[in-house]
Amino acid sequence: MIELSGWALTLGASSGFGEAVSLALARAGLNIFGVHLDRKATMVNVERITAEIKALGREALFFNVNAADAEKRAEITGQMAKILEERGEPGSLRVLLHSLAFGTLKLYVADPMKEVVTSAQMDMTLDVMAHSLVYWTQEVVGRGLMTRGGRIYAMTSSGGTRVLPFYGPVSAAKAALESHVRQLAAELAPQGITANAIRAGVTDTPALQKIPRHDTIIAEARRRNPSGRMTTPDDVARAIVVLSHPDTYWITGNVIGVDGGEDIVG
Repeated sequence: MIELSGWALTLGASSGFGEAVSLALARAGLNIFGVHLDRKATMVNVERITAEIKALGREALFFNVNAADAEKRAEITGQMAKILEERGEPGSLRVLLHSLAFGTLKLYVADPMKEVVTSAQMDMTLDVMAHSLVYWTQEVVGRGLMTRGGRIYAMTSSGGTRVLPFYGPVSAAKAALESHVRQLAAELAPQGITANAIRAGVTDTPALQKIPRHDTIIAEARRRNPSGRMTTPDDVARAIVVLSHPDTYWITGNVIGVDGGEDIVG
């Protein structure tokens, strides 16, 4: 069993990959800072997640805010720095997971044209699902929260290199996200911090359920996957725990597939 120490910061902590990774990292020994955006109706799930983390003997400090809001981002990282300083654990953020899935699913060209994606929607999708990775990294590294040995992960998908109905804005965001990971990996290498994108296979998450014709996507993934099933959030979470081990310090700047072989089958 892999044992880790310190803290993790999960962006998108209340469902899907964010939830699974938070719990898996807690089981491995990390305390969890979580950022999520939930209304009252879904806060029950957040409370369940934090309770499970605490039951494992770890700490869970969650913030219900818009992760793409610059002021909130600065406020939260400032609070994190203060908390770690008070506990005598400055620089103990070991993992940053970017798992934000909030974007526009619209066509670029449609009839009528009033149904197409707008400039504002495109900008929002890229900002939340791609550019915010850069801004959060700037905060955690710039404030000294993450130091040598840190691990940065961003959730991408095969949709970043493929065409799916209505997926254009999100596809563009995933392609940009992978580019950001490469750039961050190069710039952070001298500081001993790695950055990798995790390309999960098709996974039945709340984000997938929002994609038009997701039933067809699920059926195709089950057909193609040589492992005979879809990817689960737990599959991805277990891989991220392993990749967070200190011995993986030389793995950086990659798009790492965690999909049971799904992407290699035509």
